[in-house]
Amino acid sequence: MATAPTAPAAKPRFRRVMHRLDMTLFTVCAILIIDQLAASASIGVQSIFWWVLTLVLFFIPYGLITSELGSAYPEEGGIYAWVRRAFGARWAGRTAWLWWVNVAFWMPSVYILFAGVLAELIAPDMSMAAKIAITLALTWITVGINIVTLNVGKWVPNIGAAFKTLIMLAIGLGGIVYAWRNGVANEFSLTTLSPSWGASLAFLPVIVYNFLGFELMSGAGEEMENPGRDVPLAIVTSGSLIAFFYILATMGILLALPVKEIGLIEGLTDTFRRLFGTDATGSIIVAILTVMALYTFLANMVTWTIGANRSAAEAALRGDLPPMFARMHSKYQTPASAAILTGITASAVLVIYGALAKNAEDLFWTVFAFSSVVFLLPYFLLFLSFLKLRRSDPDAPRPYRVPGGYGTAVVLSGICMLFIAQAIVFFIYHPGEFDLTYALAVGGGTLLTVIVGEFMIGKGVAPKEDGNV
Repeated sequence: MATAPTAPAAKPRFRRVMHRLDMTLFTVCAILIIDQLAASASIGVQSIFWWVLTLVLFFIPYGLITSELGSAYPEEGGIYAWVRRAFGARWAGRTAWLWWVNVAFWMPSVYILFAGVLAELIAPDMSMAAKIAITLALTWITVGINIVTLNVGKWVPNIGAAFKTLIMLAIGLGGIVYAWRNGVANEFSLTTLSPSWGASLAFLPVIVYNFLGFELMSGAGEEMENPGRDVPLAIVTSGSLIAFFYILATMGILLALPVKEIGLIEGLTDTFRRLFGTDATGSIIVAILTVMALYTFLANMVTWTIGANRSAAEAALRGDLPPMFARMHSKYQTPASAAILTGITASAVLVIYGALAKNAEDLFWTVFAFSSVVFLLPYFLLFLSFLKLRRSDPDAPRPYRVPGGYGTAVVLSGICMLFIAQAIVFFIYHPGEFDLTYALAVGGGTLLTVIVGEFMIGKGVAPKEDGNV
């Protein structure tokens, strides 16, 4: 019996260059954040309790949920594509906007920290203007890396993941050796490990923040070799490594450095010096580790911008964001326009907040808190999309499925959303020391960002064809 000829398979839009090891290293580089270790350790010994609690109640459920979404819906755009399936174009556009713009806002804080750590190493008296100049230069280097093909660009986070692993091991094991030789810098007991509810809660959101990023690799879902198989395995492997290294390194800092001496900017360099000394050999080790740490700051921003720019470009190609985000590089087929817009936005935020900040640490924390609140908002939609798709698309093939029925899914998602909500509250409100100016800067900036996003979504149009630059 004759059969009708089958239609040829659609030509893939992207080369599948992301293998399981790439995805694992990409995720380790995205989530394992060296620059926030000092902030989380500054809570004190009780931070170990908060790390373990957040690991069990948030990190593991969050990893299970993103494993199911990433393997069941391996589409370019990641979180944007999942929200679009669940709630439609309007909410997907909001997600893509917040996802993209938070990275542009976050970049200045990371690179201000880069400049501060670099100054500690080579020029302690470096001026604020010089630090801002360094930050601007790094911003545009990041843009350039985003424009090259992912087959090349992926090596920046791959190397960054290796450096982060070495640094975490150095801090953790070095802290243990230091404490063995010199005694512990902070008391480790049931009393100090017990949580307190005072001003230290201001840094608790940093721990939640440090555990986020499993969904990032799915921003390049159509560039993965076998997402149905590899996404869950990459999340399990990277998640185990990330949890171990975070707790090990935090313990290393607390074993070697008294809490009162842990600074947001100087904490990393001070820890290296305390662990390895200031003699000739120690200075060389400190310099090597510091240079590696500085590289990881760049790698971290490259990793996040790769995911965010792809989500924004995909949203614009579908008409959910303005066409200016959609233009792809004519040769590399990378989201060049979104990357350039990231650089422009980050530069503007840096200049504005730089004019208002008193010093580098003040600038770092204000920009970081503001960008973090914007960053956290789309996660409500991620967990709600997981629940919605379980109900509205039950027959979709799910290479991995979160154990338990729908009730279990609701409980896990609800707990994750509670963690996100408390992080937002404590980023804006510092218990015991409410600062109205700071709260207005963070809260007002977030509100303005949402309003601008509504305008951007309204400018989206369904394109006739993909643009190139």
